[in-house]
Amino acid sequence: MRIHTGEKLCKCKECGKTFHAKSDLIHHQRIDNGKKHDQFTECGKVLYRRSYLTQHQRIHTGEKSYQCEECGKAFTQRSYLTQHERIHNGEKTYQCKQCGKSFCQRSQLTKHQRNHTGEKPFKCTTCNKAFNEKLYLICHQRIHTGEKPYQCKERGKGFIAKSNLIFHHRIHTGEKSYKYTACNKSFHEKSDLSHHWRIHTGEKPYQCTECGKAFIAKSHLFRHQRIHIGEKPYKCTTHNKAFNEKSDLSQHQRIHTGEKPYKCKECGKAFIVKSNLIRHQRIHTGEKPYKCTACNKAFNKKSHLSTTEFILERNPTNVKNVAKLLL
Repeated sequence: MRIHTGEKLCKCKECGKTFHAKSDLIHHQRIDNGKKHDQFTECGKVLYRRSYLTQHQRIHTGEKSYQCEECGKAFTQRSYLTQHERIHNGEKTYQCKQCGKSFCQRSQLTKHQRNHTGEKPFKCTTCNKAFNEKLYLICHQRIHTGEKPYQCKERGKGFIAKSNLIFHHRIHTGEKSYKYTACNKSFHEKSDLSHHWRIHTGEKPYQCTECGKAFIAKSHLFRHQRIHIGEKPYKCTTHNKAFNEKSDLSQHQRIHTGEKPYKCKECGKAFIVKSNLIRHQRIHTGEKPYKCTACNKAFNKKSHLSTTEFILERNPTNVKNVAKLLL
């Protein structure tokens, strides 16, 4: 009743702070006095309340007494179960005053509000890059340490984030849950579907403040911005060469390992990068996508077209000799 009436009968003599219950006052006085009654012998951690000690012990024992009746997921604390149950019943108690979006948990609202404020409290001590979520910082730091705790059981490939491993698994299973109805193209990830949709609409919502170049995905903008700031977070451990994109590092490392994952089904020739395989396959298919506007000759490599255009630019009458030069 005191919560509803606002009545607070228990007052701290030291600071004048008032409380609804006597137990809350005792807890407050312990904090002020530095009095910690309950110590856990397993790790030596000291707690102000016996209930906190009980909750803490479950971390060591792995006991999860509170189980969701809907899906069977278990939790160490009742409050965690209560928060989880809101997912099933659709209850979203915490609402953002800025945009009206609602959330099941207060922590989710706090994270969301940082999108409006621009606050990034989690900073990397290695490169000073800041993040609005602690999880993003942890994943980012693994770029520097090289740690990849999430490993694919199929191939042994490691990943810095669990979400990356989940997406990778879909390559093996062939699962493509996200489909674009306009062209029937399917994708492993929802973000890829969103990016593809923007190809059709032409929308590029992410713009570089330095040069004005716009992109369909935020990740594409981040990669581009590294060009301006000179950031190269992906470093080769063999000779310390650095790259601004992870894919560039992966390709480079294949020079050292000799790995050639892209193999031609026609002749068995293997390549370090996929683009080289695509160019090679044109030999078998006869595809020549690069056409010279001056002489109408077509080529299977862009470099051959560039050479032709350069020759003709210097000597427009030399059309007949172009083919001989490219043989």
